[in-house]
This record gives sequence, C-alpha cells and structure tokens, in this order.
Amino acid sequence: MRFKQLDKITELIPGKRIVAVREVHAGEDYFRDHFPLFAVMPGVLMLESIFQASCWLIRATENFENSLLTLREAKNVKFVDFMQPGQTLVITAEIVKIFDDSVSIKASGTKGGGDTVAVSARLTIGKENLKTKDAALESLDAFMRDSMRQGLKGLLNDDSDAQSDERGFRVQLN
Repeated sequence: MRFKQLDKITELIPGKRIVAVREVHAGEDYFRDHFPLFAVMPGVLMLESIFQASCWLIRATENFENSLLTLREAKNVKFVDFMQPGQTLVITAEIVKIFDDSVSIKASGTKGGGDTVAVSARLTIGKENLKTKDAALESLDAFMRDSMRQGLKGLLNDDSDAQSDERGFRVQLN
C-alpha cells in the first residue's frame, strides 16, 4: 500500500521552500475507524504529509542527489486542529539548515491555506544513497532517483522544467 499524502505542489523554490496541498476525502479508508462518529485525519498522517513535502523540497534542492530520505527526528510537533473530510491541508516547509548527511526543516499545515494551523513541526531528515551500504545497490539508487523525478513532475502537473507555468506556480528546478 502506498501512502501518498500530497495531491499537488503549488510552489517550489529549491533551497528555500515548498507549498503543497493535501485534500482530505470522506472515502479514505482510515475514517471507518478514526472515528466513526467524528471523522478526523489521524495526526500521524498530517505529520507524514509535512514529511513528504519536505522530502520533495530536499530532492529538488539537491537535484535528486540522494535516493533515500528518512525521518530522523520530529521536534516541537504540535497538533493544533482537526482535519475533517472535505477540508484541505496546505503544507509549507522551509529549509532551516543543510548538513552533509541531513537537512533541518521547519514545516506546518494549515486549513485551506488560511491562518488556522492544524499541525507544525521541526524535522531532521537524513539523506543517503544505498550504495554507501552496498556497492551492488548503485543501480537501485539510480532507479529510485529517476522514479522520484517522475513523481515530482506528476505533483507539479508539469512535463517540463520551466520556471513557472500558466497557473503561476513558482518553480525553479535544476
């Protein structure tokens, strides 16, 4: 099962920030149990949404240099408001600092892009390639990087590396 927690990216400025959107739909499987009489998106999935947006920012910033990005630390995580079916979580993530093996991110998700914060956190995301553990995995690194490039284009709904599109999305890809 795949847990894609982003529907589209509306702004991407490598090295700086990303803005992504996650529509919360009533038909999502977890609503059967979470909770039958008060359907809300689980907090861990809101956190996963900001993690995934942060990963796209790192990949674009470093031109997909690393095939594997992992959550090393989530600090100051605050679940401030509920997300219910029909609502939109707008995630904004900004790079705080880039290290050799990790990136520090400040991120939040707001309801519909307004002032109501639903979730916020500071993340440390580790970055590496599989070939550092086993040289035989170098081809898998290349496959994963190519797959991620295609995934980003799908989220941008853009088949080119243009700096902006007709919708006015600010995109600067390497």
